[in-house]
Amino acid sequence: MAKNFIGLDTEKTEQLASALNDLLSNYQIFYMNVRGYHWNIKGDNFFELHVKFEELYDDLLLKIDEIAERVLTLGHRPAHAYSTYMEKSEIPERKDVSDGKEAMGNIVESFGKIISKQRELLNMAGDADDEGTNALMSDYISEQEKTVWMYRSYLGQ
Repeated sequence: MAKNFIGLDTEKTEQLASALNDLLSNYQIFYMNVRGYHWNIKGDNFFELHVKFEELYDDLLLKIDEIAERVLTLGHRPAHAYSTYMEKSEIPERKDVSDGKEAMGNIVESFGKIISKQRELLNMAGDADDEGTNALMSDYISEQEKTVWMYRSYLGQ
């Protein structure tokens, strides 16, 4: 078994980098959707949601950078073309959403896809003895599960 410069199996890190790039693509589309919600929100909850969406897209942007840097740490290149993101993302591009409930519903749905992908990465990282990716995914999952609970509560679910 060949090992890379940080002592991980090269074949497994290639698979992890590919899965991280898939996650990165989903995060990028999710990020742009939330930016759109922030810009276009209207209605009774404008002030509350405008701030909440800004908090969320700031957090997504931080995670985008962390994921890309993890790909680099594993010795691979992060995806960096919007066409790649559109091609790989399971999160659909959302346009012209101005209704708060619709935006929140889309966010909850997007988190479901993101969390599922992170769980898969958590398992892959464990199998590869990749504590760095494992810790990152574990932190994201626990934080986002709480966020989903709060957003679902807002929706009355």
